[in-house]
Amino acid sequence: MGTVMHHERIAAIQKAVRESDLLDGWLFYDFRRSDLLAYRVLLLDLSQHVTRRWYYWIPASGEPVKLVHRIEPHVLDDLPGHDRHYVSWEQQRVLLSSLLEGRRRIAMQYSPLNAVPYLSRVDAGTIDLIRSFGIEVVTSADLVQQFEAVWTDQQLESHCYATAALRKIVDEAFAHVALSIGKGRELTEYGLQQFILSRIRDAGMTTSSAPIVAVDAHSADPHYGPVESGSSPITRDSLVLIDLWAKRTEPGSVYGDITWTGYTEKRVPLKHCTVFEQVRRGRDAALLFVREQVASGRFPFGWEVDDVCRNVIREAGYGDFFMHRTGHSIGEEVHGNGANIDNLETQDSRRLMPRTCFSIEPGIYLPGEFGIRSELDVYVSDREALVYGQPLQTEIIAIL
Repeated sequence: MGTVMHHERIAAIQKAVRESDLLDGWLFYDFRRSDLLAYRVLLLDLSQHVTRRWYYWIPASGEPVKLVHRIEPHVLDDLPGHDRHYVSWEQQRVLLSSLLEGRRRIAMQYSPLNAVPYLSRVDAGTIDLIRSFGIEVVTSADLVQQFEAVWTDQQLESHCYATAALRKIVDEAFAHVALSIGKGRELTEYGLQQFILSRIRDAGMTTSSAPIVAVDAHSADPHYGPVESGSSPITRDSLVLIDLWAKRTEPGSVYGDITWTGYTEKRVPLKHCTVFEQVRRGRDAALLFVREQVASGRFPFGWEVDDVCRNVIREAGYGDFFMHRTGHSIGEEVHGNGANIDNLETQDSRRLMPRTCFSIEPGIYLPGEFGIRSELDVYVSDREALVYGQPLQTEIIAIL
């Protein structure tokens, strides 16, 4: 049983487990899609009908073991390994204890104190059950990164395409705003959003959700989304924030995700410029920190990068107005499953890894006035931190 692709994946997982810190193996567990990461890492078909608990044990060496319910004996047929079937809950516990016998330290999709909720896919009761066998459960966070966040050369190429296309769309969007205002045509936030979506499709890309287009006070809401009826008109003397993300339609493609701001006059107000400058300084300090660390052979934790960026904005007096993490992992999903740049919403203790990508996107949001966010994507190689989709924004764009 099992395909060549699955055999290769399991061999790679066993190699990663052996290279980890004193792990006996990696235990996967799922009940009714409670752990989507398990399906992704193991390359399982998400469309199959699964209603019972299953376990898949990958030891550091030796043959994997599947523990599945007798009603659904085929749910792990694509994977290599020995099959064990249970019916009753008592039998399940006996068999699970047996297959883990002699193990002392195993990885699961668990995060101590739920510090990284993206990894906390196994329920507390199941963790209790494994611990009752005298086994220490440790987080699989970095193992998951290796198989969920590390890019192939083809994925990097797709990211380069996406970021270049998105940068072009930003310019087209601001030009569309200028033309509409110049000709006296009505243009709303929703209308500009739809214009951007059409350009994304024209570029052969797709997106998980519509881009953010926010004018003036709406830009102070980091996740504002315009609606067809009642969204604000884009007129003169307005700040326009656009946040857009997309990827190519080919399977395996990864996202680009960028945010730019413009102002619909030739001169941008001083307060807007001042706020943008602090956002830019925080963004660039974080980028420089990552570049220097990676060049020295050290890959920082996600929380460390957040601190560097956030401290710049705090020192400028805007700390209370920067209310989200500095950045997120990017992959086949726009919010990926690698390390986030975060010491606010969580303390992300995962290290950045070679061949992964994340955003740096600080923002300052002044309620009732406006918000500024500047977002770029950073790809980390073995000794470099690279940003595609140049040039980077260095000042608010004067649209007219």
